[in-house]
Amino acid sequence: MKLRIKGDSLRLRVSRSELARLLAGGRVEETIHFGGARDARLTYALETASQASPVRMRYRSQDVTILLSEDQARIWGKESEVGVYAMIAISSEISLDVAVEKDFACLDRSDEDNSDTFANPHAGKVC
Repeated sequence: MKLRIKGDSLRLRVSRSELARLLAGGRVEETIHFGGARDARLTYALETASQASPVRMRYRSQDVTILLSEDQARIWGKESEVGVYAMIAISSEISLDVAVEKDFACLDRSDEDNSDTFANPHAGKVC
């Protein structure tokens, strides 16, 4: 799973196998370490939950989790669906833009870089 953070936006890109684990009821997570200390890390995760809201965010020290409702995850899991997009209110003045997307194969990279990705819908097209 890939993470992109820019300002008050967070984007997760999920591979085929990660989506399969998520839809099977699992949690998909990655951890980045910033040093040798135990708390010098950030874990980012995606999981499903029984909830009314299609997308929620849970933040704890060194851990951010995006939670998709089970219904939203099933809809997103269909082949024709690219991503789930939401704006989550953090406070009365701040909101977080969240994007959870399928990781499509890059058109200009080797097959190794494209392992476990989704077929790019633009493959074979001329820009």
